Amino acid sequence: MKFNIINKIAFGLFICLIFSCKSNQLSAKKSPVLLDIIKEKDSNAFVNLKNYSNDFVFEMKYATADNFLKEKVYPCEECFLRVKTVKALLEANKSFLDKGFKIKLYDCYRPKSIQKKMWKIVPDANFVANPKKGSIHNRGGAVDISLVDLNGKELDMGTKFDFFGKEAAHDYLNLSDTILANRKFLKEIMLQHNFKSFDSEWWHYNLNGSNKDEVSNQKWKCEN
Repeated sequence: MKFNIINKIAFGLFICLIFSCKSNQLSAKKSPVLLDIIKEKDSNAFVNLKNYSNDFVFEMKYATADNFLKEKVYPCEECFLRVKTVKALLEANKSFLDKGFKIKLYDCYRPKSIQKKMWKIVPDANFVANPKKGSIHNRGGAVDISLVDLNGKELDMGTKFDFFGKEAAHDYLNLSDTILANRKFLKEIMLQHNFKSFDSEWWHYNLNGSNKDEVSNQKWKCEN
């Protein structure tokens, strides 16, 4: 009798262990499920990139005063983009991850009201897009990015983000071989995944065709 009870207890523990392992496996496979969800969404809808991957690094500069405006203009550090932009960005980041790197984001979608705020601080089209026309950031199709290795160390791109001198341009070649290789690496992978570069800013990439989307003023709620 005692032997049967012990066997039943052992069998019960064994079954619990199996289900526990299965539960852990399911929770570890959240990303494909989220990708299935995003595939079903309207490609022009806005979503928060942070809800679809943990494999990006975020340093949203305009949610701080550490930017060329010297002023915080975003209420919090969120990264909203249109679904089609997120899809392309997820695929690009997968290519970088396969090579031991990941995308670091400085800016994503920018509501038109924020664009107006930025224009009021710096009313110069050389630095800020005129809100009357709007930028690709206002359309949810632009990202400002760099790369980090899997230890979080940022690759040397020659200038800081939002440096507006000639040294930030893609055709500026008076840089070290390492810097030129890093910029080329970033650009090649992004171009392979339906993005195009912006000539004067090594960090800025637009999703192809996103210039045809409407300027938006959708705002996001800040997560506490």
